[in-house]
Amino acid sequence: MNQDYFELFELPAQFDIDQAELERLWRAKSAQVHPDRFATASDAEKRVAMQWASLINEAYQVLKSPLQRAIYLCEQHGVDIAAESNTAMAPEFLFKQMEWREELAASADDGAALTQLMGQVETEEQALNQAVADLIDQQKDWPAAAEKLRQWLFIDKFRREIKAQLP
Repeated sequence: MNQDYFELFELPAQFDIDQAELERLWRAKSAQVHPDRFATASDAEKRVAMQWASLINEAYQVLKSPLQRAIYLCEQHGVDIAAESNTAMAPEFLFKQMEWREELAASADDGAALTQLMGQVETEEQALNQAVADLIDQQKDWPAAAEKLRQWLFIDKFRREIKAQLP
């Protein structure tokens, strides 16, 4: 069951995918292996159907998330983003991280300031989404995409931290 997620859903292996089509294909594939269809099947057939259902759901979860889809594409092209071990980032981005952390600490009890900070972070996240889309789909620059993905992972985590502090 070492199936490529894009092949599984018969989608092009690219960052920019049609989310509605992905959901439609996921529903159709899930229906094919639904346990109700295998109620009278042998234990072996039930097990295989369950494995397929698990694979279909895992693939869907990865492909529906732009961040996870980009990481998956990099890995499929032999580039590990190494988020845990490679923390090297552009100095400008590191400086921005420090500024955001200071703002978060100073705004802990200020809902309006937290909302404004969230807006800045979401704008940066949208810019990274566009940059990653271009690096993957147009330039095919996997190492540069991996670097942007490490930044995006930080922003994703930081956005959740801000959200947790919002009233």
